[in-house]
Amino acid sequence: MNKRAARAIITKDIKAISSNVQLWLPMMIIPLMFSIVLPLAVVLPARFYEMDKIGNIDPIRKLFSQLPPGTLRETIFSFDGINQQVIFFIVNYFFAPFFLLIPLMAASVIGANSFAGEKERKTLETLLFTPLELETLFGAKILAAFLPAIFLTLVCSFLYGIVVNIAAYPLFHRFIFPQGNWLLLLLWVTPAVSLGAVLVNVFISAKVKGFQEAYQLGCLVILPILGIFIAQMTGILLVNSLFLCWFGAAVLVIDFFALKACSRFLNRNQLFTSQVS
Repeated sequence: MNKRAARAIITKDIKAISSNVQLWLPMMIIPLMFSIVLPLAVVLPARFYEMDKIGNIDPIRKLFSQLPPGTLRETIFSFDGINQQVIFFIVNYFFAPFFLLIPLMAASVIGANSFAGEKERKTLETLLFTPLELETLFGAKILAAFLPAIFLTLVCSFLYGIVVNIAAYPLFHRFIFPQGNWLLLLLWVTPAVSLGAVLVNVFISAKVKGFQEAYQLGCLVILPILGIFIAQMTGILLVNSLFLCWFGAAVLVIDFFALKACSRFLNRNQLFTSQVS
């Protein structure tokens, strides 16, 4: 890979996103809501009101009773009050799938814009005529979406940790975030999920003619994460360290085959053909 050319393409793509408020603003609003508004909306009421008086928490009590023996169950039942039990579980485990949506959304926006944006700006043909290896071009497009997605997730997780610990400190008198599952989430699962989303979106972006079409198709990668959230909410599974280890490994295997598919099916002729109206 031509590293100098790759850096130039990455810089150009990131500038194209940052200069378009219609692209980066939605990509920032939802992560900031997950990082700041969501934990405050859960933690602050619990500091002043009993959970039983706020709403029906019987489903959460039932979920606690179904937890398998282990560190999580012992930690949950080590707290005296239901408020502490619920807050600890929600901020450390229940909200974990939400943070997988952050890199997915960022990767979907930037990845969808990778080739489709070039087509709309009428710059793809010039890019393809340059003496640039296709490996370098695709590698740069992938990194241009992957790196911002990871960076945004890490920043949002850092903000989330600050908000949770400050807001919950009067209730616990200690910091409760992060737990071990969050380290796995950030360092193992997030890169795997981000790479998968980037590969899918870059592939779609190279095939279709415009950004909107690429983005609408690429957003389908969010559905499995929503399925995980629903499964955890209903008690079918728990997003704990064991699940995250296996899930990250499975996604990496899928990433490997997705990367092979991209290298096999995409070439200069197809990129030229995809511009034809």
